[in-house]
Order: sequence, then C-alpha cells, then structure tokens
Amino acid sequence: MSNSLETLLEIMTLEQLEQGLFRGQSQDLGFGHLFGGQVLGQALAAATQTVADDRQVHSFHSYFLRAGDLQRPVIYEVENMRDGGSISTRRVSAIQHGRPIFHLTGSFHHSEPGFEHQAGMPDVAGPDGLPNQFQLAEAMRGKVPDQLLEIYLNNTAIEIRLVEPINPLKPEPREPVRYVWMKANGPLPAGQSLHQHLLAYASDLNFLVTAAQPHGVSYLTPGLKMATIDHSMWFHRPVAFDQWLLYAVDSPNAMNSRGFVRGQIFNQQGQLVASSAQEGLLRQMHRKS
Repeated sequence: MSNSLETLLEIMTLEQLEQGLFRGQSQDLGFGHLFGGQVLGQALAAATQTVADDRQVHSFHSYFLRAGDLQRPVIYEVENMRDGGSISTRRVSAIQHGRPIFHLTGSFHHSEPGFEHQAGMPDVAGPDGLPNQFQLAEAMRGKVPDQLLEIYLNNTAIEIRLVEPINPLKPEPREPVRYVWMKANGPLPAGQSLHQHLLAYASDLNFLVTAAQPHGVSYLTPGLKMATIDHSMWFHRPVAFDQWLLYAVDSPNAMNSRGFVRGQIFNQQGQLVASSAQEGLLRQMHRKS
C-alpha cells in the first residue's frame, strides 16, 4: 500500500497496446477503491501521447461513472475528436470489466501570445513551518485505527501542508474555505506533461471535503459518504510540481446531497498556474433504528 514518488511515476507511465489504446496499472492506496486522481492522471497521460509535442493540455472535463476495481488494470481508449490549426481535442474512456468507469474530454493548445490577466494570490502563511500530513497523522496515533493511520503514513509521493488544519476527530463548523500547500515529495524530470498529469492527480486531494466544513463533519464522521461525480481543470501557466503550490479551495454551494467545490492553484511567485472545479455526492447516512 506504499505510494512513494517512484511508485507514482511508474503508475503514471502507461503501456501502449496499439494506436490510441493504453493500459495503466491500478494502485491500492487503502481507500477500498481506485483513487480518482489516479484515473484523472492516467487518462490525461493517455490523451497526451496522441497529440503533437508542441501542444499542451489547457483544459479537461471528466465524469466518474463507476467505482474502479483495485485488482484490475485500467484500459484507456483515446478517440481523436479533432486536430485543428491550433487546438486538438481528445476523448478518453477508462474501461474495466468491459464497461466504462470514467470519461474525459481534453483540449490541447500550442503556446501563442495574447491578452493576459489573473486573480491575485491569497495572503496566507507560506509552507515553511507548517506541519505536513505525516506529522498530523502521527498526532492521531492511538485515537484512530492503525490501519487508517498507515494510509496517511504510507502515501508519501506528495507532501501536503494545510494552512489551518482541521481536527477530523472533532470537526467544528467553519467557512467552506481551505488553503493547502502541496508538491511532489522529491525532484521530478523536466517536461510539462508529467507535471500537469501529477497536478491533475493531486487536484483530487483535499477538495470535495471542503464542502463538508460548514456542517461540522469530516471524512472520519461515521456515515458520511463522499464520492466525486465530475471534475474539471484548466491549466493557465507552466507548472513545476516539484515546487510548492498553493491550492486555494472554496465551496460556494451544497444542495440535494451534492457539494460543489472550486480551486485556484498558485506557485510561490504568485502566478495562477491552474484552476479546478468538482461536484460530488455528500451524504450523511443515518442508521436505521
């Protein structure tokens, strides 16, 4: 169940079976199902391999259709929707047991000059001095089952530091806003594509749970069910995922057992490198009396 950076890089490296058809290995992170970020990153990697080298992904939109099987690899079928003068579009189906579990449509664009502006970076504490997820997990030792604790201690590929950590054992209602510093836990090879794929992977972390904050519940609350329905992302500027990035997340709405979250991702120079949005199930299951 260990997820080192080396292992994650192997997971993001797909086997090409034939033109437009790829196979990715599955990884058990201890969640009981495939981690959505894995499928996002692998699907994006599959699409990228079918596009000209001078075009980088600038956006994707995706739907999670079924839970993934940890014991089976994932087949990625890439359809070339269009290659235009400056933009290419690909549609990816992730398949297990002969059925799609996930769909992604991605758009790729070559670099060109144009108008430029961006939102400002939030004024929050930097990553230095903040506890990482391993230190926060150790603080819960003896208070949560060891099996749950090991999930956080073994997943070392990405380092995460929350600006204002929430105690998941005693969550209190707070504004649906979360600031998270994150980066690869080690150096990465050069090349934008890999950094974009890993950022897509990481964008599914600390995201939907933000919609639960106003209600005083956490991922450890008994009976709380969270599951991603759709996930979209836009890449604005070059990404260096082996440097600290700030994930500024907020949730403007929750209704009908669904939570909606959106994120802005900044580098330490204050540049907005990517944005994201997601809707997911947010259900409090009640025990039958």
